[in-house]
Amino acid sequence: MTETVYLTREGLDKLKSDLEYLMKEVRPKATEQMAAARAHGDLMENAEYDAARDNLHEITRRISEFQQKLSKVELLDDDSIGRDEVRILSCVKLEDSRNGRKIEYTIVDPLQSDPSKGLISVQSPIGKGLLGKKVGDNVTINVPSGEICFKVLEIARSTGI
Repeated sequence: MTETVYLTREGLDKLKSDLEYLMKEVRPKATEQMAAARAHGDLMENAEYDAARDNLHEITRRISEFQQKLSKVELLDDDSIGRDEVRILSCVKLEDSRNGRKIEYTIVDPLQSDPSKGLISVQSPIGKGLLGKKVGDNVTINVPSGEICFKVLEIARSTGI
């Protein structure tokens, strides 16, 4: 069972666009490649056919995954996000306790995650560790490289994702 997918309007539009691209452009090309490989003869020893079939299977799986996510979308808007504690779509300003460096993250659904832009998944270690925290809280989070400690300086609504 797929969990609820929390997306902004932009995230929902991107998911729909990606699904349409897979269905209208990627899958038809993969189907053509499989037909061309099939035409090369004996399917028992046809590596090109096997690769084309596996590719088509993967595309079909991704389409199904996107369709399942679309059926579980809950649309979020910035006005519904409180500032009393960290939630999905919260923009969180933090101070790294080790070096005093300030950092800002926006907590998003995994579909909208882009760490290079400060958009971190609610399912990531940092995202999970920040959920429910309030301004002034000290947070210790286990990440693959070890432990990191932050102080929550500010919680704001996201500035548009």
